[in-house]
Amino acid sequence: MRKARKRGAEPTLKFTRVNLWFALGGLAAIVAGYYLLGQGSITLAPVLLVLGYVVLLPLAIIA
Repeated sequence: MRKARKRGAEPTLKFTRVNLWFALGGLAAIVAGYYLLGQGSITLAPVLLVLGYVVLLPLAIIA
């Protein structure tokens, strides 16, 4: 069952350690992806960039 909200109370976002780890993982994947892209890697770099931008950063916001 859902709890009844008080009038005037707005929902707040809770930023936990799980969100922080997803955000740090996403940032690390993006930085590594751009580094590898600069080195000429055309296979691993896009995978890391997609993983960071499409999977980990949205999980950091949603989770």
